[in-house]
Amino acid sequence: MNPIRRTSAALAAAALAGCSMMPAYERPAAPVPLAFPAGGPESGPVAADPAWQDFFADEQLRSLIATSLRNNRDLRVAVLNIEQARAQYDIRNADRTPTLNAAAGASRAPSASGGVATTYSAGLAVTAWEIDLFGRVASLSQAALSQYFATVEGRAAAQVSLVSAVANSWLALIADQELVALTRQTLATREDSLRLTRLRFDVGASSELDVRLAQSLTETARAALAQQERQRALNINALGLLLGQAVPADLRIGVDSASVALPDLPAGTPSEVLMLRPDVRQAEQQLMAANANIGAARAAFFPRISLTAAFGSASNELDGLFRGGSWAFTAAPQLLQPIFDAGRNRAGLASAVAGRDIAVAQYERAIQSAFREVSDALAGRATLAQQLRAQRAVAEAESGRLRLSQMRFEAGVASFLDLLDAQRSLFTARQAVIQIRLAQLQNQVLLYRALGGGWKGPGG
Repeated sequence: MNPIRRTSAALAAAALAGCSMMPAYERPAAPVPLAFPAGGPESGPVAADPAWQDFFADEQLRSLIATSLRNNRDLRVAVLNIEQARAQYDIRNADRTPTLNAAAGASRAPSASGGVATTYSAGLAVTAWEIDLFGRVASLSQAALSQYFATVEGRAAAQVSLVSAVANSWLALIADQELVALTRQTLATREDSLRLTRLRFDVGASSELDVRLAQSLTETARAALAQQERQRALNINALGLLLGQAVPADLRIGVDSASVALPDLPAGTPSEVLMLRPDVRQAEQQLMAANANIGAARAAFFPRISLTAAFGSASNELDGLFRGGSWAFTAAPQLLQPIFDAGRNRAGLASAVAGRDIAVAQYERAIQSAFREVSDALAGRATLAQQLRAQRAVAEAESGRLRLSQMRFEAGVASFLDLLDAQRSLFTARQAVIQIRLAQLQNQVLLYRALGGGWKGPGG
């Protein structure tokens, strides 16, 4: 067999085998430990991505989440990104098949008799279709497909973040409601105490120092109330942004933090968590796309074969184009072999390899971030419950201290300073109880999000 025939046979075999220059994809090893740090016993398997409707039981919160899923603009952009990526994949995939065009034309030229002859033509044409012997077009199509899958996972990750953000905003409003109520009650008590202290001062039963201390505590409570009302307004604004619309003016939260119950979720092992995190899956799809781009860059070093073909009829009379015309078929294959490109193809391959290495680092970073988020949530779960019990004990002790200080003051065996100090300590302790309870609830939401939950289920 001569060299030309051997080359033709090799090209045909490559075409039939679907030759590809893409490196074999191997998932990088997860750069994290095999188990999460100590953060409480993990006796069960990881939760199988419970739907947010199952995790959040409060009907008002469910309604807010559903509204955000309909109206949030960031989530809408994520959905539109999917449509755009799908269209880009369709474009790339269309390059793998010939494009058939209808062609028609007319030309005028001098004839042999000295006049002008008109020739009409019409038919079908295939223009510059690349015969993908070395998988360049297929690699680009695969890269576009992986990018499409990455946008699908990106939409899922956006929804996970949105659901948890709405839940955290709602929990923050509960804490705001409790803090405002506590501070108003404290302010009313301190205003009564200030009024009585002034009366005692007027009759000489207390000093100006007592009046100034009572006045300071009253104004401190008033300042705290203004701060908490401002924080509540900011949290409402933040919730409105998440909802994609104004928060209803008649929004009333009819629960307190003590009555909110969120289920605990077993974390399982890191390898299980990675399968549930859409952001990790998104990073892996982007890595697969970068891997496919290497195949396209490698194929650029090999010959590129394109085919142009046409089939149709030509006639000197327009009405005889398809009756008495001359039918013809033409095919014009073209082979281009890079010889000198000033290093363009080599640089393209180097860029594709660097892009793959970047995608590997981003994938590993996504895994490490997921590991840290779960570890942080487990650490919070292990300690926040203990902290809340201790802080409640502190508040109970301060309540007893205030009661005893009041009795001792009325009996004349304790100073007014002792009474005011007990009032201040109790207020601080009760604020801390509310804040720690909020941190505990938001930590449960963090664990739910870190485990990849929140995007499946009805309406998800």
